[in-house]
Amino acid sequence: MDVAKWFQEPGTLPARTPNAIVGAMKGSDILRIAAEIGERKAAGHEVMNLTIGDFDPKIFPIPEVLRDAISTALAEGHTNYPPAIGVPELRSAIRSFYADRLGIAYPEGSVQIGAGARPPIYAAFRALIEPGDLVVYPIPSWNVRFYVDMNLGRHAVIQTGPETGFMPTADQIAPHLREARILLLNSPLNPAGTVISDDLLREISEAVVAENQRRETTGERALYLVFDQVYWQLTFGVEHKSPVSLVPEMARYTIHIDAISKCWAGTGLRVGWAVLPPWLRGNVQPLVGHMGAWAGRAEQIATARLLAQPSLVDPWMDGFKGRVQGLLGALADGFDSMAAEGLPVRCLAPQGAIYLSVHFDLIGRNGITTDEQLRAFLLEEAGVGIVPFTAFGLPDGTGWVRFSVGTATPESVAKAVTNIRAALKRL
Repeated sequence: MDVAKWFQEPGTLPARTPNAIVGAMKGSDILRIAAEIGERKAAGHEVMNLTIGDFDPKIFPIPEVLRDAISTALAEGHTNYPPAIGVPELRSAIRSFYADRLGIAYPEGSVQIGAGARPPIYAAFRALIEPGDLVVYPIPSWNVRFYVDMNLGRHAVIQTGPETGFMPTADQIAPHLREARILLLNSPLNPAGTVISDDLLREISEAVVAENQRRETTGERALYLVFDQVYWQLTFGVEHKSPVSLVPEMARYTIHIDAISKCWAGTGLRVGWAVLPPWLRGNVQPLVGHMGAWAGRAEQIATARLLAQPSLVDPWMDGFKGRVQGLLGALADGFDSMAAEGLPVRCLAPQGAIYLSVHFDLIGRNGITTDEQLRAFLLEEAGVGIVPFTAFGLPDGTGWVRFSVGTATPESVAKAVTNIRAALKRL
């Protein structure tokens, strides 16, 4: 039976339309751009794809110890449902890893495992936000606005700039704290590839503690900091710090978001977690469980074995980090040399993650009036795919874009620099 005819006319019944939240939600601009580049490559065009925050496994394979541990776990029969909270081995390994690497000893019951970092983020928002509650976050940032919308929250958007590495200042945050239910920070920052300074993070954390001390006297609900640190092991020349390591009382109010997706090149393995106050974990667990948004049992057990073998994984991490830093450094050197030649481009020094922030001073020149036209220019004239900061909430017309090196090689980076230089000179 062919039912295609029933889909040819959408009809007008309200029941055939999604609810208002879903109906108003747009898809990822990053994935749209990546799809366009895929179509362009399929049509025979050569493109250096420096868009998506993912890894080419042929260039950046996961650690052998992790790959072998997954195979072993599968062979051992770890294919049934894991607990909604996560397998005990992984939760214990994460607590030990944080104690060893971040100097923070969390108690049992502080870890919630999810299928990557997204379910713990969504569950944290869902557990804390009631309709109309205020969420404070900077732009550019990764997808925060969608999580606010999905939970019917209100937005307090803080626009940042290159002078602070696209990090919000304490003065920008302060006016919103009295109303806020969630403050979200991300470091190292996607998309900018910058790291929040210890002094700034300490100042913000002290303000959060002070606000919560005020709320203790009034009976108001607490303010929580959702601290997205999925890139924290990928820093270059700067040391990552947790708000809890700087201001210990922040342990009461901080939700760490983490995963193996970026620091272990395991984006498709979908193992992530939240480390948070135990009383919140009890609210988050049912949400993750009802969504079925847990990581696979074999991958969880393998990740536990990975984290428990620092003598094996540290050399791998050193090599991985060195290669990422080398690619970002080569890109940055290329843009610095273009700037020295007087070409209209500059970049921020890479501090972390797999991203480089680059500014093209082309808006208003040669018919380029939007960041989308700037992106199209680089794709058409240089064969280089990038993502403008408008995809991360920044207003149009800034000229700032993100370069990602997860699928790059030294050769493709060199060619991208050569092509961009030539395209700018043609202008």
